Amino acid sequence: MSDTPTIVLVHGFWGGAAHWSRVIGELVRMGHTSIRAVELPLTSLADDAERTRKMIAQQQGPVLLVGHSYGGAVITEAGDQPNVVGLVYIAAFAPDAGESPGGITQEHLPVAAANLLPDSDGYLWVKPELYHTSFCQDLPEAEGKVMGITQKAPLASTFGDTISNPAWKKKPSWYQISSEDRMIAPQNQQRMSARLNARKVITLTASHASLASKAPEVAALIDEAARESVKA
Repeated sequence: MSDTPTIVLVHGFWGGAAHWSRVIGELVRMGHTSIRAVELPLTSLADDAERTRKMIAQQQGPVLLVGHSYGGAVITEAGDQPNVVGLVYIAAFAPDAGESPGGITQEHLPVAAANLLPDSDGYLWVKPELYHTSFCQDLPEAEGKVMGITQKAPLASTFGDTISNPAWKKKPSWYQISSEDRMIAPQNQQRMSARLNARKVITLTASHASLASKAPEVAALIDEAARESVKA
């Protein structure tokens, strides 16, 4: 698929680039050959956006950015690069200027808000024993246990970092809402997606981990965005 952009996948809190594994498999089966996945430090929005910008700059030709969860805030901050042709939000934050993931979360607290636990070093965890019911209740419990044990915790302060120049005001966007999300309230996802003037918004009956539980549907949206973005 030489006529489609490089797809750059950006993970969120409490996971790493491997959270995209099933979506990557689906995209490869669809014929996509240029796919990258950023591994974020999760130390601040500035750090994570800079890491993403460096990945974008390494690509030849157009880039489609895809963000899950907090990764949506990252692509919003980092996506105003000349070779970025579109933004895809997967159960993700899409903040406006001056907004933060934490501030948006407070508008409608998610079901699993009480299952977050800060540690003495400033990192914020999903309680591992509650990860499955909080993050990925539509995956097998054993898989949720592994994801909970291997989770990548962010510095809690990152929740308060605000967007300066939202890329979705300039770039075409697509959005997937998870109707059973316990980490980002579906009401918040609906509000954010409604103001994007998105090319397409879909709703999946899925947990926050739709990129794993609904990988074919998520990949299909990314594939559609990849094809449409180069026509814009």
